[in-house]
Amino acid sequence: MTPAEMEARLASRLKMRHLVLLRMIAEHGSLTRVSHRMATSQPAVTHALAELESMFGGALFHRSARGMAPTALGELVIARARAMLEDLGHWVRDIEAVGLGRAAHLQVGVIPFVSGRLLAAAIGQTRPQGLQVTVTIHEGTSDRLLERLRQHELDCVIGRASAVLDMQGLEHEVLYHQEPRLITHRRLAARLGRQPLAWQELARLEWILGARQTPMREQITDFFLRAGVAPPAPFVESLSSKLIGELIAANEKAVSIVPADIAEELARIAGVGIVAHCFGWTLPPITLFQRTEGARYEEQSLFVAALRAVCARQAAAQAGDAA
Repeated sequence: MTPAEMEARLASRLKMRHLVLLRMIAEHGSLTRVSHRMATSQPAVTHALAELESMFGGALFHRSARGMAPTALGELVIARARAMLEDLGHWVRDIEAVGLGRAAHLQVGVIPFVSGRLLAAAIGQTRPQGLQVTVTIHEGTSDRLLERLRQHELDCVIGRASAVLDMQGLEHEVLYHQEPRLITHRRLAARLGRQPLAWQELARLEWILGARQTPMREQITDFFLRAGVAPPAPFVESLSSKLIGELIAANEKAVSIVPADIAEELARIAGVGIVAHCFGWTLPPITLFQRTEGARYEEQSLFVAALRAVCARQAAAQAGDAA
């Protein structure tokens, strides 16, 4: 069968209930449990699965005493089914947004250390036909957000580029670079700012760090090791910039390293102090990730254009400060 013939077959025979069935079998691993959840008979579920396997020309699940597990073909088909169901959910939210007099709804993944001001500016400037978009922000680490992007749960991701990330099916562009800043309680910042940084002394403070294997945490660990000092065990682990700011503002021994733009936000919002020290290294750049395949509707393209413009202004401002 040619690809064109296969496409025509699926277009004429594949129904939404088939997609739901695939997802349910993958989640529950049992036709009996699926029939209960779908409020239908097991013979009807068995028949629908047979229809699917006939459409795709092969077995989609291995059957065993322990349940049902996807075959290689099944894994591919289930991934596509999930993506199509996610797109359906986005479609519903777009319709709701239009019903409220707004433009389409965007699902945007963002790592924690991206400036809230930057996001607010980009969202505020996204106005197709003069209408405001609605947006859901999903926070997480870059690797987890990119997996959700591949599964069509997200429209785009603002994350951090890294050589270890799986880039299959994705494209990326660098938006801007961030420099690290040491933040502490204001009184401690004033004292540390009067002398060269002593890494042995810093290691004895109460560090608030992100999760292991995140780019920020790895950079901080590497910097201590290159200074010949054992990296500190964190007092608190958190990816929430707001929590980091509150903890540091309340503790005269607390310390963290965050991107410069986040440090400035925390100084304004939480009252932390910033130690004027240049570390001599930059963090992996803030990067926009999108899927390589599939159409992008106008609202997403406008949001991306607004994001580029806001980031370009921020990069220009940083260059001016450095000069």
